Amino acid sequence: MIVGNLIAITQTSMKRMLAYSSIGQIGYVIIGIIVGDSNGGYASMITYMLFYISMNLGTFACIVLFALCLLSLGGLPPLAGFFGKLHLFWCGWQADLSFLVSIGLLTSVVSIYYYLKIIKLLMTGRNQEITPHVRNYRRSPLRSNNSIELSMIVCVIASTIPGISMNPIIEIAQDTLF
Repeated sequence: MIVGNLIAITQTSMKRMLAYSSIGQIGYVIIGIIVGDSNGGYASMITYMLFYISMNLGTFACIVLFALCLLSLGGLPPLAGFFGKLHLFWCGWQADLSFLVSIGLLTSVVSIYYYLKIIKLLMTGRNQEITPHVRNYRRSPLRSNNSIELSMIVCVIASTIPGISMNPIIEIAQDTLF
């Protein structure tokens, strides 16, 4: 716990910081193991692990939602930014400002380009710290195409339901284990 968190503070690489953070998180789980059966230590440990898993999934969901917001800012349909820009450009066109609307359309395409660069960096960003074994790793052909959607649904469910009803979850875990 102590070592993981103190080393995480000194890291400049996000990947290493999260790795040392995970070491610190394991220390918190060990408290539940040490407490054991008394005072609901196991139940608290299981509840904490559920929240920890939810937060890790939540991190990925935040990246996906941030990417959707960037695409909306770029004005891609069917996102909200598209309809806002469409209305603005239509009003400009009706006011006979075709040159300004053309510039707006052109700069929207430019903005989509650099927003896609940000999204690419978020999703598949390459880091110099990656070893050759990881860099040359081949993904499984059995991987689902809907994994992003499934991850977002699981994340929303896993992070809201336990937060709303924490006491019943602890009681269920205690009743199940003891």
